[in-house]
Amino acid sequence: LEFRRVLFRSLAGFLARRYRVANDATEQMVEAAQEAGQIVGLDPVLILSVVAIESRFNPIAESVMGAKGLMQVIPEQHQEKFAPHGGDDAVLDPATNILVGAKILKDCIRRAGNLESGLQLYAGAYGDSSNQYAQKVLAEKERISQVLRRSDHLLPRQGGASSATNQIGRAHV
Repeated sequence: LEFRRVLFRSLAGFLARRYRVANDATEQMVEAAQEAGQIVGLDPVLILSVVAIESRFNPIAESVMGAKGLMQVIPEQHQEKFAPHGGDDAVLDPATNILVGAKILKDCIRRAGNLESGLQLYAGAYGDSSNQYAQKVLAEKERISQVLRRSDHLLPRQGGASSATNQIGRAHV
């Protein structure tokens, strides 16, 4: 457990520096992505990568299309997903936004049939044959995964502890 906490802090520190966000806030986002990943069955590193591309870790980001929060969810299109969390107003709650965004992403991947197409569908860019959005997300996922691998390598081994990337970045999809 302590091993995982140190890893969370290391990853959160990297994301805080890279995206110029408070370390405490980033730690909460990493934890929320881990929880959402477990609930939905998605790699938390993938979720964090979508957050990075969609909002650059700005929890109050809003697009001209009305997408809001970390994962840029359009609340009007997903009211049923926000209802158990207090309705549309919950869109700017980081943990709720990450959970709802992860559910939407998981559904997009299922509907599209694979990860790349699912990411394109999530972004509303399904018709883009160059898969630019998916490539951006997957490149960010690789950067974050590298940080986890480096951190895992630097941390002392605990009896029976598995690697960091298995503890935090286990690929469900």
